[in-house]
Amino acid sequence: MTPDPGLAAWLRLSLVPGVGGQTFRKLLTEFGLPDAVLSAGRSALARVVGDAIAARILFEEPGDAVAKAKAMAWLTTEGAAIVTLADPAYPRQLLEIPDPPALLYVRGNVDLLSRRSLAIVGSRSATPQGLANAENFARAFSRAGLTIVSGLALGIDAAAHRGALEGPGATIAVLGTGVDTPYPARNAPLFETIAAKGAIVSEFPLGTPAASANFPRRNRLISGLARGVLIVEAAISSGSLITARLAADQGREVFAIPGSIHSPLAKGCHALIKQGAKLVESASDVLEELGTAVQPSAAAAPPASADDSAAAALLAHLGHDPCSVDTLAARCGLTAEVVSSMLLSLELDGKVSCLPGGRYQRLS
Repeated sequence: MTPDPGLAAWLRLSLVPGVGGQTFRKLLTEFGLPDAVLSAGRSALARVVGDAIAARILFEEPGDAVAKAKAMAWLTTEGAAIVTLADPAYPRQLLEIPDPPALLYVRGNVDLLSRRSLAIVGSRSATPQGLANAENFARAFSRAGLTIVSGLALGIDAAAHRGALEGPGATIAVLGTGVDTPYPARNAPLFETIAAKGAIVSEFPLGTPAASANFPRRNRLISGLARGVLIVEAAISSGSLITARLAADQGREVFAIPGSIHSPLAKGCHALIKQGAKLVESASDVLEELGTAVQPSAAAAPPASADDSAAAALLAHLGHDPCSVDTLAARCGLTAEVVSSMLLSLELDGKVSCLPGGRYQRLS
């Protein structure tokens, strides 16, 4: 995109040390657009933000000037955008949260930021079943027209992005780094795919490295961009529970998939359900709650590798008595991961039911 000349003032103000989102908005309220802030006198600025920050606003540090020039140059590359609070493209749902960022760096499809969205997050150390759940549910929601928001982390986040990319809803990855810094590095190929087919978003300047303090701030945008948050797997100390709490504080719906009472990665989801999160057994549970029409493809959402004949063969091996994944895998000659993925598709299609203890039973 061609950079807006007025954007330089937004960038300069956003790069001033001590000018966070709250201070930025206070300055806008008092003086108007950033150009007017930068033109104000030191005494006027000091009355609003104190003398130290006023001095930083008026005297640009060389490093900040370099960062601003880097961002303006980056905007000339394909798919690059910076959306400010004054921009019509700024997502309306973020204006509803207590601390909306003054600007967003975006790589990819900016329009996705304003579409109906659902966040899916969970454990980085997910189980094979958890990964299958995240990918299949995300695929179902994307086929129903929802954009899937997540944080590009290993595990559940990455699986959700992959599933969402298979449907028209696509996906948004919200980073705790700059949008030019894939994190974690293992997800760099997925990062590039999302940039091409979805959107990469961050409030942090270009080149910002990973830092622990950035990720809770990132999480508020994951929930803020979405109408609800689905927790797939989470330990009781998981950062995903922070996202769930932020979602509740922002007035978003919170959903959780239950698991085995013996699994540490189910305890976070069970705690959320006890606190009022909606228990999710199928994609339709979420779609109905959000008022989204349930599409036939969304209800079934079979993985690409599980065609009708393979599903029929699996049902034949399952029979009508409860059966564990491992036992069924042995009968079919498939891996437990493949069987788990196929069972989830059949469960979403209403053909099998998951029983306590991780066993499955045929319904049709």
